[in-house]
Amino acid sequence: MTKYTKDPAAIAALTDEQRWVTQENGTERPGSGRLLRNKEPGIYVDVVSGEPLFASGDKYDSGCGWPSFTKPIENVTEHHDRSHGMVRTEVRSKHGDSHLGHVFPDGPADRGGLRYCINSAALRFIHRDDMEAEGYGAYLNQVEDVT
Repeated sequence: MTKYTKDPAAIAALTDEQRWVTQENGTERPGSGRLLRNKEPGIYVDVVSGEPLFASGDKYDSGCGWPSFTKPIENVTEHHDRSHGMVRTEVRSKHGDSHLGHVFPDGPADRGGLRYCINSAALRFIHRDDMEAEGYGAYLNQVEDVT
């Protein structure tokens, strides 16, 4: 079993935006994330720890300006967030403790009703064709074709 950690070397290699989002609880501009329109099959992992977070089959276009998912694969924790004069539920990676985004109760009702609104800067996408080679073969059953 792979051990995922908050890797100082990975943090040092982050772009300014990735560091701001994951380590300082920032939010990328809506519509600006490189993974917003990605429709390829695969999984999304924490850019810091590499832990699996979301599968492509659970991604959908919510129109909010950030990648949205109906549920995590695993490794996502929820925390009360009262910043910016709002009450929200923040989501973080379990082992890397990276800020990912927030979860809201306005997702598709037929898929559980949740919308995980996630910053692209917090994610690295692993294409289905590369999952086995990169050590994520155990998650291939989580990935389905999406177009």
